[in-house]
Amino acid sequence: MITNFIKQLFTPNGKKKSTAPTGSREAKKRARQKAQAPVSHKANSYPAKKHGINPKYISEAALMVTQTLADAGFEAYVVGGAVRDLMQDLQPKDFDVATNATPEQIVRLFRRARIIGRRFRIVHVPHKRELIEVTTFRANTENLDTDAHGRVLRDNAFGSLQDDAIRRDLTINALYYDTKRQVVLDFHGGVQDLDAQVLRIIGDPVTRFREDPVRMLRILRFMAKLDFDVDDATMRAMDECKSLLGNIPQARLFDETLKFFTSGHATASLDALQDYDFTEYLMPVLADVLDSEKGATWVRAMLEQTDARVNQDKSISPGFLFAGLMWPQIEKRWAFFEQSEPQIVALDRAIIEVLNQSNSGDQVMITKRFVADMREIWSLQPRLERRLPRQALNLVAHPRFRAGYDFLLLRAQLGHLGAHGIDVATWWGNFYDASAALREQMVTDLRNSPKANLNPITGAPVPAAKRRRRRKTNAKSAAPSE
Repeated sequence: MITNFIKQLFTPNGKKKSTAPTGSREAKKRARQKAQAPVSHKANSYPAKKHGINPKYISEAALMVTQTLADAGFEAYVVGGAVRDLMQDLQPKDFDVATNATPEQIVRLFRRARIIGRRFRIVHVPHKRELIEVTTFRANTENLDTDAHGRVLRDNAFGSLQDDAIRRDLTINALYYDTKRQVVLDFHGGVQDLDAQVLRIIGDPVTRFREDPVRMLRILRFMAKLDFDVDDATMRAMDECKSLLGNIPQARLFDETLKFFTSGHATASLDALQDYDFTEYLMPVLADVLDSEKGATWVRAMLEQTDARVNQDKSISPGFLFAGLMWPQIEKRWAFFEQSEPQIVALDRAIIEVLNQSNSGDQVMITKRFVADMREIWSLQPRLERRLPRQALNLVAHPRFRAGYDFLLLRAQLGHLGAHGIDVATWWGNFYDASAALREQMVTDLRNSPKANLNPITGAPVPAAKRRRRRKTNAKSAAPSE
């Protein structure tokens, strides 16, 4: 008691510890004051006049998340690609937030928030139609769980804002925007690299690529999207480390392949892959397709069509995209098997062979639900080519008819279906748009055509439909019992 009395006697009034409960009104007020107080960081600070970010372009969800975290006494910044795009007068497609709150603390602040990921835990915070990805500042430590090649397997050590900036991959992605003070914090010269249009890895490039080889693919994707150059040290390291992509899980490579070809810059992304010899590491079957002039022309036409749909804000189907990328291989093996098998059987054998190769250890593992779409699109091609009257109504009602028809139309436009390919594709387009009565009339006209039993593409006779034999009923068993 005497000791406590002496401590209280010589403790200044301004330094007395508050006894207010953590959840009290006074504690919340102190937390807000702490959040509003300037935070000292060893970084270049760019005010609104210099960075030029218009706060109107920041999503409501991102503002809500940073505000809620700040009100709870945490640091919170919009980070990464969103800041980079905003500084270039581009509208970001999504927003990420970085904070010093742990995943458990974040979840307690937001309804319906959930923690995902094992390699690095992040929190998804839904708000209306948006989804904000919130990450905790990562620690800059050497005690990370890595494999034999240096790839980081677990990264759940948390640190400060300065540590987190070091752990970012590119300087232009290590920019932190404070939504309250409207200030951009730059720890590694990212603003200068953004002005110079240069992609530069933070730290030693070889070490960073060993930690996560997918960073090389991200650089190629940014080259295509932003039309930036890569600094010499980063490019030399990419050439040295490209073989490390063979150690990446196939599911993750599939995700990266989707990002490459669904960003609206698919053709430029393909050029980057080809120019720097990365295609065989990302998708070997695509590398084989691009070896032929016909295959390369087809793939570029497919990617141009995909870019057009993305830029028009239309939906795209990953199944359709991968069906297109792999079609030249399917077509090649189909022609081979057709020498000894009926057309439909030959196509089935070709599909099985190519898909088995694509699911081998050195290829991208395509998600099963997309594989099902691909098989249906491919299987529709010979049926649409033959245009049999008895099948027309059933085919147009097929769930994948529209995708199969678009696929057929592209083949016809590139001259892969001969002189009559456009006519066949046009007929199916008109048939799809026709009313029920008009469809019946079109089928009747097709049936009465003198070439009704000929394949309109090849001119070869179409095999007649096989009739099922009816079982003969046993007269004795059918006789009524007396």
